[in-house]
Amino acid sequence: MNRSRVIILALAALAAGAAALLARGFLGGGTEPGKAMPAVSLATVGVLVASSNIEPGRPVTPDLVKWQPWPKSTVDSTFITEDANPHPEQVVKGTVSRAPILAGEPLTNTKIVHSDAAGVMAAMLSPGMRAVSIPITTESGAGGFILPNDRVDVLLTVQVSESPKVFASRAILHDVRVLAVDQTYTQDKDQKTVLAKTATLELAPHQAEMLDGAAATGAVSLTLRPLGETATADLNADSKKHKDTGVVAVIRYGMARAGGSVPGKGE
Repeated sequence: MNRSRVIILALAALAAGAAALLARGFLGGGTEPGKAMPAVSLATVGVLVASSNIEPGRPVTPDLVKWQPWPKSTVDSTFITEDANPHPEQVVKGTVSRAPILAGEPLTNTKIVHSDAAGVMAAMLSPGMRAVSIPITTESGAGGFILPNDRVDVLLTVQVSESPKVFASRAILHDVRVLAVDQTYTQDKDQKTVLAKTATLELAPHQAEMLDGAAATGAVSLTLRPLGETATADLNADSKKHKDTGVVAVIRYGMARAGGSVPGKGE
């Protein structure tokens, strides 16, 4: 066998061996059977989260929050961390939720506000919304017609005929959030009724103008919506101008629980 042929065969053998080693590496042949790769350690920090859903305006108590491990690299500056605040009962003491907080969602300074802080009502308002208070009447001893965070429709009743006297009603606002009744903006767990003379509603600016005009043209009433029901369409109507004035009646589940007379023209 000549020298050139030996060299060629040797080079071929080396190439075959190298190919075999590469194939073994790609297929994991170099790893011993049954030996797992070491787990990657992920640094975490305790973040204060809601242990259950928290509704807007509800007092935040220690039983509603918990510490939850959170990847340190994804912790936002607004999160409440265990390193900086080791005692959650002190963090949430005297606070209320200003927006819905879902179970497992981190608490932030923009989600909760101290109930004794100045401007707490302004802090509870959704961006772009306004707080508008209207008078309401209650029957003696009945009480509790509406509660904070209820959703209501606003009806306008006007006199359409003088003789005989005929009144017509129509909805002018739908699915409106009640921010407060009198100066009460939180609803206790066992609270069933609240005696109130005013109701504060959360409205868009144009809705606030509409309601102000409606209160000067007829009787404005509130109908309470079922829990969990939301408006399927924007049914807000433009108010009409009348010369009548009226009061607010609060209605629950279609039954009038309080009300007042609607002055007719010429009365």
